[in-house]
Order: sequence, then structure tokens, then C-alpha cells
Amino acid sequence: MKTADSILLGVLASTLSLSLHAATYKVAEVSDGGTITGKVSFSGDDPAPNTYAITKDPETCGTGDRLIDFVKVNGGALTDVVVYLDKVKSGKAFAENEAKGDIDQKGCEFHPFLQVMHNDHEVSVLNSDAVSHNIHTYELIGRAKKTVFNISQPDKGSVIKKTVKLKRGTVMKVECDQHDFMHGFVFVARNPYYAVVKEDGTFTIDGVPPGKYTLMAWHGTLGTEKAKVTVDAGKTLTTDFEFKAK
Repeated sequence: MKTADSILLGVLASTLSLSLHAATYKVAEVSDGGTITGKVSFSGDDPAPNTYAITKDPETCGTGDRLIDFVKVNGGALTDVVVYLDKVKSGKAFAENEAKGDIDQKGCEFHPFLQVMHNDHEVSVLNSDAVSHNIHTYELIGRAKKTVFNISQPDKGSVIKKTVKLKRGTVMKVECDQHDFMHGFVFVARNPYYAVVKEDGTFTIDGVPPGKYTLMAWHGTLGTEKAKVTVDAGKTLTTDFEFKAK
């Protein structure tokens, strides 16, 4: 005979299983998808790059100061922004060429500065430098950050491969514990409806199932802007975003 406690545990396990199942993105045919286009702009004074003193491994990292332009503005357009639809349950397939992430540590810099990959997939980290690096990644959850992995890479040519499965966030901050002037970001997509803005700030997301969504525009330093959108079958919707200096 089942006790009340065992029944309750069974119900809770079943509920959790259904919740996780419901949260999983499902690939389905989209025959009448719509398109979202737009532009991300920046208003106000363009912030100056952050300045970091290079205090270690000058033969590889250089000398003097390292300038990192966290807010890149191009003629009023804001770059290094990912625009995406939040909490999409089903739709088109993921782009396989963007499933995995590749990060190269070269000249004591992360290349690329902004990487895109898919959740629950592998990231590959190469050390191209003849100095020791220690890659440290954090899942960003609002203003909080939680370590995803923290691994030393002392040898040139060494490669680390890790499966990234973020639980709550959609972004990883990338740093080096050996060099505090190394910074980068990885956007970890939970569905295929995302786009990295072009140099002119424009973006396009297509094949969207008709319906109501929350459209998000994320920037590593300036945070997130959002808009409620309604996508009609076969139609194109234009939604622009504007970020301001903080």
C-alpha cells in the first residue's frame, strides 16, 4: 500500500517531469511563418572603452594598457547585440552550424568577443598563446553570476571541450583568472529564433510561427530591452530597440 508521503512524492515527480518536458523546445513544420525585422540603436554619449593595465606576460599580451570597448556604437547603431524570442515552445529547426561554440585565446584576448551557441551543446576553447590561461565562465542570471566551468590551460595548443547546459540564464560571461584584462560573452540560445545584429544594427528573424511573443534585445553591458510583439502568418513585423548609456 502506498503511503500519503509516497503518493505526494510521486505527484511532485510527475509534475516536475511534465514541467521539464513542457520547457523543451520541439521542432515542428512552420508553413506560414512570419518575419521580424528591426534595428538596434544607441542614444546619448558613447561610453569610452574600459582601460586595463597589462601587468603580466607582456611578451604575449603586450604592454601598457588594454582598451576594451564594451559598448560599440557605429553611426548610432549598437553592435554586439543579440535579439531573440523568449520562451518559444516549437518551430523551425536550429541552425546546426551555430550549435557549438569555439573560443580562441590569442594575444591574451578572447576571439570572438561575442560568441553564439546552443544550450546543451559543446563549447571548444583553444589556447593559442605560449602562456598559461585559466578560462572561467559564469552563467549570468540578472545581476548574479554562477560559475559554469573554471579550468586552467597552461599549454599552448591545448583544447578544452565542455558541454554547456545553462539552467536559468541565456548568457555566459567569459574571463581569464590569469589575466584580468580578458573579457568576452557567449549567448546560449534555447530556441532558434535569434539574430546577432549586423554592423548597422539591423536584424532579421524569420520562420516565426504566428502568435504573441516577448522579443528581447540583449547587450552584455547595457542589459536587456524587451517588447511585446504579435506575428501574423506570412507577414513582416518591424520592431526597433533603443539602448541608452547607463
